[in-house]
Amino acid sequence: MGSVSNKPSAVLWDMDGTLVDTEPYWMDAETVLVESFGGTWTHEDALQLVGNGLHDSALILQRYGVDMEADAIVQHLTDAVAHRLRSEGVPFRHGARELLADLRANGIPTALVTMSLRRMALDVVSLIDFDAFDLVVAGDDVARPKPFPDPYLRAAELLEIDIADAVVIEDSGTGVAAGRASGAVTLGVPHIVSLDGSDAHELWPTLAGRTSADIRDLAGRHAKENA
Repeated sequence: MGSVSNKPSAVLWDMDGTLVDTEPYWMDAETVLVESFGGTWTHEDALQLVGNGLHDSALILQRYGVDMEADAIVQHLTDAVAHRLRSEGVPFRHGARELLADLRANGIPTALVTMSLRRMALDVVSLIDFDAFDLVVAGDDVARPKPFPDPYLRAAELLEIDIADAVVIEDSGTGVAAGRASGAVTLGVPHIVSLDGSDAHELWPTLAGRTSADIRDLAGRHAKENA
C-alpha cells in the first residue's frame, strides 16, 4: 500500500531518449554495423529496437545479417555510442537536465534505470556536472529487461522505498509498460516513437519548463490509484 505524501519518494529516470537524446547515436551505430555485413538498416528497422533490452536488440540485428555473437554485438554498439558521448558530450533532452537539478535541489531522490550496460550508464552520469543520481540500475543488473517491472522494482528496493510512491519517467512504450507493471506513477514523454495508446498515467510533450513542483502534483494526482 503506497502512502500519500506531498512529494514522491523518488523519481526514476529512463536514460536513452528520456534523459539524453542518444537514440540517433544508437541508430547510427546499428546502421554502420548492419551495413558492414552487407545488410540494410532503415530508420523504420531501427524503431523496432527503441526501448528494448540490448540482448533482444542483438538478436534482431542477427536476423538482419550481423554475423556476431549477441554479447559481442552489445559490446560493439555500447563502445560506439560511448565514444560519441565522450567526443560530443551528453545531448540532454529539452528540460531534462533542469528538472533533474531541481529535483536534487528539493531533496527528492533520483535513480537512473536503463537497459544500457552499466558502464555506458556510468559514462553518462560521469559527464553530468552535478551529483545527479543516488543510484543506477542498468540492463546487466537485472535478469529480465523492460517491459518487465524488474528494473524499477530493483531501484525501489535499493532506495528502500515503496514503488507505489515513486514516479517513473519514460519515452517508449516498452518503458511505460515496465513502469506501470512495477506499480509506479508513470509519466510518458514521447520522443522518437508515439506513446498514444500507451498505459502512461500522463503524457507530457516535453520536460521543458517543468519543475519538481510539477512532479509533486503528478504524484499527488495519481497516488490514490496506487493506495
